[in-house]
Amino acid sequence: MLSYRTYWENSSPNAKFATLDGVLLCPVRDCHLPLLRETQRVQCERGHSFDIARSGYINLLQPQDRRSRQPGDTAAALAGRRKLHDRGVTAPLLDAIAAILGAGPHDTVLDAGCGEGFYLGNLAARTGCDAHGVDISTAAVDLAAKRYPGCEWIVANADRFVPYVDRAFSMILSITARRNTPEFRRVLRPGGRLLVAVPAPDDLAELRGVGRDRVERAIETFTPDFTVIKQSRVTTTADLDVAAVEDVLFSIYRPMRAQPITAMRVTFSLDLLLFG
Repeated sequence: MLSYRTYWENSSPNAKFATLDGVLLCPVRDCHLPLLRETQRVQCERGHSFDIARSGYINLLQPQDRRSRQPGDTAAALAGRRKLHDRGVTAPLLDAIAAILGAGPHDTVLDAGCGEGFYLGNLAARTGCDAHGVDISTAAVDLAAKRYPGCEWIVANADRFVPYVDRAFSMILSITARRNTPEFRRVLRPGGRLLVAVPAPDDLAELRGVGRDRVERAIETFTPDFTVIKQSRVTTTADLDVAAVEDVLFSIYRPMRAQPITAMRVTFSLDLLLFG
């Protein structure tokens, strides 16, 4: 995965927000007019204005859309996940997601709950798709914007409102993230695809035991607005040293164990559901 990191770190910052105008919507309640770029900010016709951060993202999160001062993933969780990605542990998961999604250079893709941007950033590097990521965590989106400057990164609460015009996207990703069925349907084009990834029962079983099967619940969540057209499970294992096991524990908000942490083989597994 380091090759993708190098790709984005060498990307031109001028690529940011190349397709933003008229696509992004003002998040202010009862407004939702299109936002247009003006130098280092975006603004709607009513004068609501939002600055573009130095790293390239836009923070559209409204006070009523947050439940805490710093919503979303903690810095420790983000750091743990990024280090696992950089070790290549999650490469097989990325490969499977790319294969089932089948995105191409003419697709416009939204990652709702994008975290620090690993999956969307690398899909964009592979396919040349027009990539947009949304997450409620400012820290996560800042990390994503710094590493993957060719994508468009937005801080917003997509559980309440996806700040884009109707039918903006040909594909939507929800990778172990929350799901907003009505909003996904609204911003997805006719004939578009929605990819939902949920942890499989054996995901991280060595650290938290065998979990429940989440597939049926996920399908129920998106019915009748969507129909499953493809389903698969991707599973990989990795031999992790003590530091990597600690990163996993941080990434899933598990407290450090009372007994000493040891190196171990850990299972990573996702159920992938492609809806149309």
